[in-house]
Amino acid sequence: MTILGIDLGTTNSACGVWRDDKVELIPNSLGDFLTPSAIYIDSDERVHVGKVARERSVTHPNDTAQVFKRYMGSRKQIKLGKREYTAVELSSFVLSRLKEDAEKHLGETVTQAVISVPAYFNDTQRKATKQAGEMAGLSVERLVNEPTAAAIAYGLHDKPEHSQFMVLDLGGGTFDVSIMEYFSGVLEVHASSGDNFLGGEDFLDLLVDLYLQKASLKREKLSRQELQKIQMQMELAKREFNVADTVNIEPILASQTESITVTRDEFVKATESLLQRIQVPVETTLRDANLRASDLDEVILVGGATRMQSLRSAVAKMFRRLPMANLDPDLVVAMGAAIQGGLKAKDKALDDVVLTDVCPYTLGTGTHNEADVSGVQGDLFSPILERNTVIPASRVSSYYTVANNQKALQFNIYQGESRLVKNNIPLGEITVKIPKNKKGEEGAEVRFSYDMNGLLEVDIKVISTGETYNKMIQNAPGELSEAELEASRKKLSKLKFHPREEETNQLLIARAERLFESRLADDRVTIQNSLRWFEELLEKQDKREIQEGQVEFSDFLERFEQDRLF
Repeated sequence: MTILGIDLGTTNSACGVWRDDKVELIPNSLGDFLTPSAIYIDSDERVHVGKVARERSVTHPNDTAQVFKRYMGSRKQIKLGKREYTAVELSSFVLSRLKEDAEKHLGETVTQAVISVPAYFNDTQRKATKQAGEMAGLSVERLVNEPTAAAIAYGLHDKPEHSQFMVLDLGGGTFDVSIMEYFSGVLEVHASSGDNFLGGEDFLDLLVDLYLQKASLKREKLSRQELQKIQMQMELAKREFNVADTVNIEPILASQTESITVTRDEFVKATESLLQRIQVPVETTLRDANLRASDLDEVILVGGATRMQSLRSAVAKMFRRLPMANLDPDLVVAMGAAIQGGLKAKDKALDDVVLTDVCPYTLGTGTHNEADVSGVQGDLFSPILERNTVIPASRVSSYYTVANNQKALQFNIYQGESRLVKNNIPLGEITVKIPKNKKGEEGAEVRFSYDMNGLLEVDIKVISTGETYNKMIQNAPGELSEAELEASRKKLSKLKFHPREEETNQLLIARAERLFESRLADDRVTIQNSLRWFEELLEKQDKREIQEGQVEFSDFLERFEQDRLF
């Protein structure tokens, strides 16, 4: 039984399996281990996933979607061409491509997966991730928190007993902090915190703003296509700051005539607010775990955005030590998910590691607020499962009537940390019938059960009658109902997925068209002639000629790209 380990990322995704006593990462059709989490749907409603889609984001920005993981668990619709899609649907495209790549590489059908999620993903976002997997034809055996997966990949379970670690995971769109301890075969998460709207994309946005300011350009006056061109160049500049103090940026738009110079110090100053935001979840996690920074044996960096030297310097100052970053930060979560897949499949080469995660948010219900005479405050929040409770967990609390002859008790379920329920996130509601009686004489026991996949089940028992109610919260904001899921499957079935075998050709064409748009005069003529030659070659359908042509055309494009800025 092969269980695929998947890192479904904001910017890039990756997958692997545990095979022959080691992690085997799965290459895509282009031979890369990282597949950009980007979707492009062409005029024929064919779906392109990965590098091709990322290239098309410059030339066809209205038909391309990226960074949609940030909208998991929401009702936001993203329009591509003629149709609108949810983050769940777009994520299912990425998962389908990873599944297809794995089956091609392994030579077998893959139906089961372990998928990583940010530790700070709430119940709704976790359910949305499972739904995306199911829509891609995968049975999701477990959702594993990204920091936990990274810890497994680093072999923290092989460290001395009672070693304590902090994992800082800064990806493209989310930031997670987890504190773990290993003892007696158990890798236990003591506390986790994070920020679902902090990642490498936010550092990129501020760098774009800095560039626009220096170039005297206004974001609102730029077309989506022009802004996409600038973002791509700034992404390269962001990486360049890891080795250079100054980056010189040649004109990007046709209206520009002068180069722009940006220094690393300017970039650090512009992103200072983001670096400060990183400290808040770190401090929260340390407090929740009742630890000091000096109590930690290691601090580990995970996620592609942790390559930024400014981030590494900030972390080193906070902890007064150099953080550990030995493994590829882009692939370490996929490696851990693959190991977890091997553990799930009970591979004999793996020593069983008991994983414990924590509930990232406090879960509870609303209670009557007697002090709210004016009706401004609303109900009070009554926690049942506190944040950072080790899971799986089950907790029970009792609630009683607040008026004489009450016929029912309504339990509104929330997640959050605020005293007032209006400031927390509603997950659903359950109403139970009770016998009429005096105030405070009738009540119910409410049990919350939270499993390793971060899914919440609510059991309610009326104390006087013994009548029971059971419900998985189905009406959480953003979650798709069965009817909506079926409608979604029908909509997606009409789309055509572009064959992975042709992806190399599609990528070369997309690169050429992007270069054509970025050049002028004679360069355009040269690129167009070469592109026409390659397209005519494809029409011949001679496999050997096409393979030779791919090399020649790629070399041609590479020569044009050698005068790129970075």
